[in-house]
Amino acid sequence: MAEQNATPVIRDGAPGKPDAAVIRDALGVGVAVGLSGFAFGVTSAGSGLSVLQTCVLSLLVFTGASQFALVGALAGGGNPFTAAAGAFFLGTRNAFYGLRLSQLLALPKAVRPFAAHWVIDETTAVALAQPSRRAARIGFTATGLTLYVLWNATTLLGVLGAEAIGDTDAWGLDAAGPAVFLALLAPMLKTATERTTAGIAVLLGLGLLPVLPAGVPVLVAALAAPLVLWLHGRRTGRDTPAEDAR
Repeated sequence: MAEQNATPVIRDGAPGKPDAAVIRDALGVGVAVGLSGFAFGVTSAGSGLSVLQTCVLSLLVFTGASQFALVGALAGGGNPFTAAAGAFFLGTRNAFYGLRLSQLLALPKAVRPFAAHWVIDETTAVALAQPSRRAARIGFTATGLTLYVLWNATTLLGVLGAEAIGDTDAWGLDAAGPAVFLALLAPMLKTATERTTAGIAVLLGLGLLPVLPAGVPVLVAALAAPLVLWLHGRRTGRDTPAEDAR
């Protein structure tokens, strides 16, 4: 039983799927998510950021959730420091991804600072889904490159398009960013715990939106995760003695 529950060790020589299949999967993810940079460009322009500011955000930050959170808070009239704090808080999850990927990919030290910029939800998911270290490296690189290029290209197109049509609120494009973010998030909620956490976060965020400054509700909504984990731990603690008695 211990061997079945152990985390599998990925070795360079482990059998894996063909490189072409890994690249195909990576391109699928990169293209699908990369095109949503257009929505970010539109949302950023609607929040008052310039073309240069928007493009610099995508080039240097390169994590959709944090970028949408930042421009969304600014669009709502939030304090720039509060908006930045919310974006930073959401981005800290990438540090935990990096800890796992550093062991999985085992990249040379000279490459790690550059690879760290591509440690996001999508590259992590593709890399972890691979059966070998070689496949994980290919998947991570192909996904990161495709997504980075497309995300920045479509960000530019989005912000230029938004400036060309004028008032984005009149076209309803101010809702494009949140809609795309929710569409990307929904398929990731596979377990009851994840769905519960997302539901509580939504209730906290929407419930506090009328009474707290813009950018603050997203910080409070993040408390849903430790709350659900605490409740899950209490329930598990109560169930364990009964199972042991059997």
